[in-house]
Amino acid sequence: MRLNAFLSSCGVASRRKSEKIILEGRVQVNGKIVLAPFFQVDTENDTVTLDKKILKISEHVYYVINKPAGYVCAVSDKYDPVIIDLIPEHKGRLYPVGRLDRESEGLLILTNDGDFTQSVLHPSKKIFKEYEALLNIPINKKQLERWRKGFEIVEGRHVAPININVMDREPVNQWVSITIAEGLKREIRLMAKQAGFNVQRLIRRKFGAMTLEKLGPGEFINLSFSELYSKIFNGGVV
Repeated sequence: MRLNAFLSSCGVASRRKSEKIILEGRVQVNGKIVLAPFFQVDTENDTVTLDKKILKISEHVYYVINKPAGYVCAVSDKYDPVIIDLIPEHKGRLYPVGRLDRESEGLLILTNDGDFTQSVLHPSKKIFKEYEALLNIPINKKQLERWRKGFEIVEGRHVAPININVMDREPVNQWVSITIAEGLKREIRLMAKQAGFNVQRLIRRKFGAMTLEKLGPGEFINLSFSELYSKIFNGGVV
């Protein structure tokens, strides 16, 4: 197995991030530093260490959680509670599949499978995410049409939603349903600001064809790879 793939299978990070860790000289195979991400590892006989700690291939786990506001999508944080704390039953490392910012809520996947993370986040998969956003003031048809055309929000990059519609929900004309493709950092909040609004609540409702309906804030379920894959690509509720 390639060394970067081995690190990913041990739950260290995705293959791409594992390559960076290897190039930093932090990984040893049988006591010798290896700087080649594609170095072939004998998983039965070789001893691989990261920062002098022995690595072992982890059993992949997949959690889906309804993230509450106030939690950071990180492994650790100096100032705020982290999303990992809400899954005390898991003792190993977990990573969020696509982050939600501190005040955002809703559907979030946590796993130690770096390859799965990279695969579902790759633009070629066309896995859209649907959000519900509460705006600070009502939106009218003209503003809605302007938002549909998109804005330049990231280094001159033009970003537009796949779809945006006003929801039939109180307060009237302040809840909008927004579908996006990539999910750039704070993309919806930045688009809202360009449109003249502040987002008071932001809830991720769908990840691909998987829809958040049953889980309350902070609740989670443990799924198999096949169960999760089916819900994302074929549809299912959590």
